[in-house]
Amino acid sequence: MSNKVYSIKIGGMAGQGIKSAGLNFAKVAARSGYNIYNYIEYPSLIRGGHNVMQTTFSLDEVHSQIQSVDFLIALNQETINLHKDELVSGAGIIFEDEGKIDATACKDKCRLFAVPLKKLATEAGGQEIVSNNVALGASISLMGGDIKYLFDLIDEDFSFKPEIAEINKKAAQSGYEYAQTNFPNKFDSLLTPQKNANKKIVVNGTDGVAFGAIAAGLQYTAIYPMSPTSNILTILAANQREYGYIYKQAEDEIAAINMSLGASFAGARAMTTTSGGGFCLMTEGFGLAGQTETPIVIVEGMRGGPGTGLPTWSEQGDLRMVLHAHQGEFPRIVVAAGDAEEAFHQIMLAFNLAEKYQTPVVLLVDKNILDDEQTFPKFDYSSYQINRGKMVREKDPEYHRYVVTDDGISPRTIPGVGNHLVANSDEHNSYGYSSETISDRNEQVQKRLRKLETCAKEDMGKPILFGPENAEITIVSWGSCKGPILEAMKDYPFVNYLHINWINPFPADAIKAILSRSTYLLDIECNSTAQMAGLIREKTGIDILDRFLKNDGRPFFPEEIKDKINSIIKTR
Repeated sequence: MSNKVYSIKIGGMAGQGIKSAGLNFAKVAARSGYNIYNYIEYPSLIRGGHNVMQTTFSLDEVHSQIQSVDFLIALNQETINLHKDELVSGAGIIFEDEGKIDATACKDKCRLFAVPLKKLATEAGGQEIVSNNVALGASISLMGGDIKYLFDLIDEDFSFKPEIAEINKKAAQSGYEYAQTNFPNKFDSLLTPQKNANKKIVVNGTDGVAFGAIAAGLQYTAIYPMSPTSNILTILAANQREYGYIYKQAEDEIAAINMSLGASFAGARAMTTTSGGGFCLMTEGFGLAGQTETPIVIVEGMRGGPGTGLPTWSEQGDLRMVLHAHQGEFPRIVVAAGDAEEAFHQIMLAFNLAEKYQTPVVLLVDKNILDDEQTFPKFDYSSYQINRGKMVREKDPEYHRYVVTDDGISPRTIPGVGNHLVANSDEHNSYGYSSETISDRNEQVQKRLRKLETCAKEDMGKPILFGPENAEITIVSWGSCKGPILEAMKDYPFVNYLHINWINPFPADAIKAILSRSTYLLDIECNSTAQMAGLIREKTGIDILDRFLKNDGRPFFPEEIKDKINSIIKTR
């Protein structure tokens, strides 16, 4: 019998510590022995606007956010107004008791816990923002949790300012004691600490990408900040001295990719990160990397477009752009992560692929993967070995930078070794000198394209099939849709899910074999044109006719997918 899945949501204005409070609750739950998934929403404003974080938690594995809310912390009236319809019957609400927040609309459906949040925060010696820890302390009390875990997190967060830590702990303690005294009949024992709980980490895709790059031997990165990838540079900038790489904040995306290419040409493992709009600016450098056969790793964090679009919301609309960006034809390797753990391992793989095949490698992630935390077992990369490819480290009088080879990969060297080195964006001969002859053009184009053939044989991964090998309904998807699909599938043993995380080269044969066994195919994507379904049709000839699409910036919820599966069952 599976354990129930619960959710707590905290909402308020930007500046009220919504994200930090939500993340700390999630870590308290994780340290208490529960699995968690964090989902955050925030508008594209410098300050203000409605911010909300929801933690879904259970003793069973949790793959995504859910629609229903069991407990709400409302730091302003707007939170109740916007989310009251999400509350389940019997849900709890913590809110300010000074009369500025009216929760009477929920009184027949929910249990109301009015707490003097601001007063207790002030009495603890803090400012109004400390109200978030008062509310956390009260909620931990009502759910039967252990306040010690929150104290430990506060000490970790403010290790550099112990006096601030004491104020926050005092505020949390006051909220905890207030709830103990005034609400002796606890809400529910949702957060009871578990004995012998397995230790897990709480990470998001931003952590996965940044620390995966460091683990892979990153030596240089230049980045211009653009949501949703901006926090990657925050982590990389803070850790460069400890781990011995160079981080530069470029003046724009054009400079970012070209600076990273220059570092790669000089022999460094290099990467850059951006979003769809920034990748548009990078396409000239993208083609330069393809022509000069210079390794580069690009992390492309998808958000709603076109133009500025939805800067702080998610989408999967950049697949076709990444596959076809820049004029002409050259090989690019494209992989896509489905969660933070995949992002960690795929960024490490991307560095090896970029240097082995001397070509750009793009890791596609989306806002939900980058921002949403989840519990995972500690990532194991002990078997990882750095592969720098065909690197010539000694002077060779017979050296040709672009010599034609059967596998499409020419020997690579770096300045200072002594081999004559030429590189520009013109077509060239095997030495690297510009050439417009028919033979050189044909030889070099075909040589470069053979890299993908070699990659498909030697390194391309297979799609992942979750669920039974043979199923009545096969769901096909990619990216952050993975979590909601896996969560929904728990109730349907006759449904399986084909998760695609290799996009170019494309594992067409493996995908075709799996899809051919199913009696009903359902494509799920966060875009309006079913880009993955179109790619599958192009590569395999299989046309997935039922397409469940969403492009409002919000993720799929398991409940929506269940409704879709149920509708398919009724019509079959």
